[in-house]
Amino acid sequence: MAADDVVIAVTVSNDIVTARQAGLELAAKLGFSLSDRTMIATAISEVARNITSYAGTGEIRLAVQDRDGRRSMVVQAKDNGPGIPDIPRAMEDGFSTGRGLGLGLPGSRRLMDGMVINSQPGQGTLVEMWKWVPAGA
Repeated sequence: MAADDVVIAVTVSNDIVTARQAGLELAAKLGFSLSDRTMIATAISEVARNITSYAGTGEIRLAVQDRDGRRSMVVQAKDNGPGIPDIPRAMEDGFSTGRGLGLGLPGSRRLMDGMVINSQPGQGTLVEMWKWVPAGA
């Protein structure tokens, strides 16, 4: 973990707002446009909501790292919940194991420049997504 990483514990629904706000602040500091900041904040809200809905507790980590050879704002959502048994199915619009609309993960993937999910049943989930920092920022 780098010194400037921001970690937000996600245990209650208010933590979703805290994570979203931290994402907005970092994105603004990195020079993202208002529309990109909104997309990043929405994606953070979705993955944080998944933590409270399915795992109970977890964390959101925000960092600036290299992804695909480019400086990127990286969002990691980590939990020790039940895991995702079928990741390809979870990435389909409309698929949900809960009461949601099934748009969280696929929607977040569309809002960001990249996404990787590591999960195994009973082992928790790590969702990592990133948006490339604008050139000249």
